[in-house]
Amino acid sequence: MKESNFVSAVVYVHQCGGHIGDFLARLHGLLADNFKQFELICVNDASTDGSVEAIRAFAAGAEGPMVSILNMSYYQGLEASMNAGVDLAIGDFVFEFDSTVMDYDPALILEVYRTALTGFDIVSASAQERTPLSSRLFYRVFNRFAHTQYDLDTERFRVLSRRAINRVHAMSRAIPYRKALYANCGLKLERLRYRPLPGSGRAPMARERSRLATDALILFTGVAYRLALWLALVMMAVTLIVTGYTVAVYLSGSPVEGWTTTMLFLGFGFFGLFAILTLVLKYLSLLVDLTFKRQNYVFESIEKISR
Repeated sequence: MKESNFVSAVVYVHQCGGHIGDFLARLHGLLADNFKQFELICVNDASTDGSVEAIRAFAAGAEGPMVSILNMSYYQGLEASMNAGVDLAIGDFVFEFDSTVMDYDPALILEVYRTALTGFDIVSASAQERTPLSSRLFYRVFNRFAHTQYDLDTERFRVLSRRAINRVHAMSRAIPYRKALYANCGLKLERLRYRPLPGSGRAPMARERSRLATDALILFTGVAYRLALWLALVMMAVTLIVTGYTVAVYLSGSPVEGWTTTMLFLGFGFFGLFAILTLVLKYLSLLVDLTFKRQNYVFESIEKISR
């Protein structure tokens, strides 16, 4: 018997024309077999490789619900694009597919949905694979210092209940890192782990992940504050040492000109000062963006394709 809940599937599309058609066919087949009502929303993040044409070709031959293509006006990255897609979705449950690389059995999608029905508002699927060193370091630092309800990890896709979407929107519509909000929205979260299918390839990393990681660490952890504090303490310690050295030389009766010592001290002092100012400016830029930036994404057009 098919599920009566209306589900939306939001798919991030960027330069994946070679396999987007196969991904949509497998996703559409599973949803059509298990749900009475569903929709597919493809968020085209300024693709130039024929991804949109592949989506249109699939939609022209697909039986069933409408396929929507949300065309972003220019490249805006994973987070803003997925926020736009989720805003367009009307389902009781919304799937977020951050990548079109399906390195899992499609049945896992249904397993994630059914897990959500057991009382979880957010359920994600995470691959059991060795992640890059930079990603492991980021998640280790983030989970160590962030005050979130659940730890973060790499994820392939997830499903959100409508309650979870409403909760996150009520918390903030401008936070640039969805997973951090999901982990700290106060609702129950579950993560299912799977072994990637052999020969399925790896999901590409978002181009803006370095900037996003920096913003997330500043917004959700005290790493920047602690770094600035330690720099200030080190500068104070150096100041005391140089002062003590200066007094000792003076008392010894053999004072030196002190030009070299003065220059070294000034150089170190200005280095620490500028490091602290950099962190302060980063805080201020984020606060300005979150407080005054009303437009979180810009899209060019929406295509609704149906037979």
